[in-house]
Amino acid sequence: MSWMITYYSTAVMNWVNDLPAGIRAHYARITERMEWLGPNLGMPYTRAMGEGLFEIRAKGKEGSARIFYCTVVSSQIMILHGFIKKTEKTPGKELALARARKKEVGG
Repeated sequence: MSWMITYYSTAVMNWVNDLPAGIRAHYARITERMEWLGPNLGMPYTRAMGEGLFEIRAKGKEGSARIFYCTVVSSQIMILHGFIKKTEKTPGKELALARARKKEVGG
């Protein structure tokens, strides 16, 4: 089965495209695998966050980013939100925004 990556908004797509080169390259490799193998690659690439929300764990020499996504319809992966990781724990406001967007798109 082939999966398709889509974005919640142009702003989210632009944010991803503006990531530092190393992090963006790792994100691209992970999403290519997701298109071929499906949305749940498991650690260290993806992680389930509960209630149908997942995160992509993109790393580069510049640091780490977390990009939240869910699945909508049968073979569509919706990129909802992302942030640059600066602390060990995922900030609550980042998670809340991703969950709200997930509800909005019906994922």
